[in-house]
Amino acid sequence: MTQVHAFGDDVLGDLDAVGLVEAMAQGLSAAEVVEAAVARVESVDGALGAVAHRAFDRAREEARNPRPGFFAGVPTFLKDNVAVAGMPLTDGTDAWDPVPEPADGDFARMYLATGLLPLGTTRMSEYGFSAAADHVRLGPVRSPWHLDHYAGASSSGSAALVAAGAVPLAHGNDGGGSIRIPAAVNGLVGLKPTRNRLAQDKLMRDMPVRIVSDGVLTRSVRDTAAFYREAEKVWRNPALAPVGDIRRPGRARLRIAVVTEGVGRRSTPEVAALTLATAARLEELGHTVEQIDHPVPDSFADHFLLYWSMLALAMVTTGRRAHGRSWDRDKLDNLTLGLASHCRRNLHRLPAAVVAMQRSRHLAAEHHRTYDLTLTPTLATETPRVGWLRPDQPYEVIMDRLLDWVAFTPWQNATGEPAISLPLATTAAGLPQGMMFGAGHGREARLLEFGLEVEQALGWAGLGTP
Repeated sequence: MTQVHAFGDDVLGDLDAVGLVEAMAQGLSAAEVVEAAVARVESVDGALGAVAHRAFDRAREEARNPRPGFFAGVPTFLKDNVAVAGMPLTDGTDAWDPVPEPADGDFARMYLATGLLPLGTTRMSEYGFSAAADHVRLGPVRSPWHLDHYAGASSSGSAALVAAGAVPLAHGNDGGGSIRIPAAVNGLVGLKPTRNRLAQDKLMRDMPVRIVSDGVLTRSVRDTAAFYREAEKVWRNPALAPVGDIRRPGRARLRIAVVTEGVGRRSTPEVAALTLATAARLEELGHTVEQIDHPVPDSFADHFLLYWSMLALAMVTTGRRAHGRSWDRDKLDNLTLGLASHCRRNLHRLPAAVVAMQRSRHLAAEHHRTYDLTLTPTLATETPRVGWLRPDQPYEVIMDRLLDWVAFTPWQNATGEPAISLPLATTAAGLPQGMMFGAGHGREARLLEFGLEVEQALGWAGLGTP
């Protein structure tokens, strides 16, 4: 197995973000930390292909006097689909000539107000539509666990860099699984929060159903918990109960539903067995576990696909107006164009799909009146090898392969509920296989307390660890 990581005996060691904060409180300087992170990025990115834009000189300058906040001086990356002042925003496509953004968007403003220090932006699949970041010109983003496999998507670049030890924490967002998928593939913690939990850029807020949520990818549950605690100090939605300061494992024994069959697709026998083995370990911890059929209607996959394709059609039809004369539709990949065509052919069904998406939250609320958490595999199969989801293949081939793999995560994007992928399983081939836990509306605190419990009780391996 060909692995790549940057862990070593420099000032970053194997510290997570909270550990790095503690080390800087003891005298480690932000300048030293940034220099080490830049060196680590340069050592692994040739193999991973994770970085979209390098802002290393800016980071060095900022490290001299880092902005205040709990994470002051902690190096990070932002995904290439949020506005960051001075950095180009491409959404993972070659379809226009990007220019530096004039100002931070609402998300970056909140994110960086926690003290995080950006080294640049990370690669993603075109518009985030594919669960694997692959590009005709630039090639794929590869998993540091095995370079022959994808790093997931769409937040693949961020996940690959965190897993490889280049930075301890990075931004991702999730419209169909795009935090949870790369977390599962790269042995990370990936929480998709409740809808409207964090500040978001206008494009995300303007969707008819706000399926996209921003968040972070980390190597520890405590880093994810610390991020949400600090983000709430900057911006908080008063309609949601606060996540709060989660530092200890939960004590409550929970009712957990276990589901091994996805929406319209089955998980492989190996993945189903790994899920049931995880359930058995939870039972040993004292939780009540019950295997059930998937509570999601059979029609959901078609409704979600049509809504997803509407977003592609919007990008295709407004491209010239949004990006000017440099816009070139011919540079879009087959998945984007195929999704847009799918929507055009089915426009008459779109209102029903939107209504079904909006109603999904009521079905989810009913389910969580019985169960505290729902355990599923994050993904239905082992991580595909590079080339399986190549963007120059016919749309029908790509879509069928995506549906086989991504059969669990979109439900929470429709319902708006939180879900977290934890690195609790490993395939026979030695690849991480994330396990996903969904909770009721606004219950991130429960997920984080549970995550701290299983991290402490069961643990998980990372790259560079014995």
